[in-house]
Amino acid sequence: MTYWYEGPLAAFDTETTGVDVETDRIVSAALVVQDAPGARPRVSRWLVNPGVPVPAGATEVHGLTDDHLQRNGRWPAPVMFEIAQLLTEQAAAGRPLVVMNAPFDLTLLDRELRRHRASSLGRWLDATPLRVLDPRVLDKQLDRYRKGRRTLTDLCAHYDVTLAEAHDAAADALAALEVVRAVGRRFAARLERLSPAELHALQTSWHAAQARGLQAWFARSGSPETVDTSWPLRPEMPAAA
Repeated sequence: MTYWYEGPLAAFDTETTGVDVETDRIVSAALVVQDAPGARPRVSRWLVNPGVPVPAGATEVHGLTDDHLQRNGRWPAPVMFEIAQLLTEQAAAGRPLVVMNAPFDLTLLDRELRRHRASSLGRWLDATPLRVLDPRVLDKQLDRYRKGRRTLTDLCAHYDVTLAEAHDAAADALAALEVVRAVGRRFAARLERLSPAELHALQTSWHAAQARGLQAWFARSGSPETVDTSWPLRPEMPAAA
């Protein structure tokens, strides 16, 4: 019997102008599809001219400058259509989609679809919902008492996964996919009986509990920061940019 973590998986990642899903833009994205562990991945890449300046701080992270994106990037509208179409194909094929910190990347994609296509991610996936696997949520639930940060870089180090070029969308997507396979193998006794659909549902409640715990920590620390409990997609804001 082949368990889900040894079978076909896809992974999606973006690089952006910043960390606000309501106002920031996608500058690059990648979808990686792998049919089995060790199989050669199929990679789709997009480079986007976001139509707004890229802050220096964002360029320092991913290395994509205004000049490079203006010269080589495509306009957002056709790119967002292509991404949504390929994600819909993954859902239709029953292929789970790995997204590290899914509420960020998927919400940002949703806002870009609304901004440039007068559409939404939910509309694309209405008939064939995604089965999302978020390595951050899975790791925090299954190894909840481990101390330390849980960024993609940290998870790769912990699960002995190679991250060749951090903050390259394709490299990050492939690394997140390999982390999910490693999580599945390490916690097989707790995961192998669960289908991706069941895991998707469980992660919704796991993330909400994790967010409430972080919110309580912020409150004790006197921080005004709020944590959204929604997963894998945040609801539409009343006045999204």
